[in-house]
Amino acid sequence: MPSKIKALIESADSLIIAAGAGMSVDSGLPDFRGNEGLWRHYPPLQGLNIDFRRIADPLCFDEDPTLAWGFYGHRLLSYRNAQPHEGFDLLKKLGEQFKHGSFVFTSNVDGQFQKAGFNRQRIYECHGSIHSLQCTRPDGCGSDIWSAIDFNPVVDDSSCELVSPLPSCINCGELARPNIFMFEDWYWQSWLYKQQKKRLDQWLSKIKSPLVIEIGAGVTIVTVRRFSQNLSNNGERLIRINPVEATIDSNQGISLTMGGLEGIKVILEAGQF
Repeated sequence: MPSKIKALIESADSLIIAAGAGMSVDSGLPDFRGNEGLWRHYPPLQGLNIDFRRIADPLCFDEDPTLAWGFYGHRLLSYRNAQPHEGFDLLKKLGEQFKHGSFVFTSNVDGQFQKAGFNRQRIYECHGSIHSLQCTRPDGCGSDIWSAIDFNPVVDDSSCELVSPLPSCINCGELARPNIFMFEDWYWQSWLYKQQKKRLDQWLSKIKSPLVIEIGAGVTIVTVRRFSQNLSNNGERLIRINPVEATIDSNQGISLTMGGLEGIKVILEAGQF
């Protein structure tokens, strides 16, 4: 396997990093794998029998904004405090070896790639970012997206409720919400991420033989896995890292059944970096 990894690296002109929630686990962040994963980190939600699809739904901000912001406020604070693990620097080092460098495609909303020093012009956050806010009004209130840097939530962990003032829209004063694509979300303001996608498409038009490294992308929400499969010549140029779901359907590419950081180290070692 090391020789096959080395051959993929040597034949590539670029690196695509396709990252799901498992990429951030080694930074101490949860991946919410199933309801048990959610309830382990947020026990009050289990007592209320609230699953991930319900708490990650815009309707929750209408029905119970202090609970919704208790969940997202806690996540915001956790993501602010988390430090990117060693694997981020290793991937950045690997990307520098290629003619066209690297590009990040991620469903993560935690901002870890930016914090790790990746080029912000080469990151596509397909589900948005928790570090930005938008209005909850259906009309989008002008479609503004603004930084959450001035929002400092205080959360009662025993109830998963926000006890500090709710954030408000900078335009109309109505309730604000995270600028994240949620379930049944018809009002997500996505123009910023469409710009990111446009930059990705422009970059993809220049490359011919990308190496795709997919880290921690599950099969429940297949956005990242579908992207990496399509961009890797049906898996031929794909290295998939996942501790439980590493299988590549086409039986091509390389499957590493392990955590993100461990898998990244295996790749760098095989490439003799």
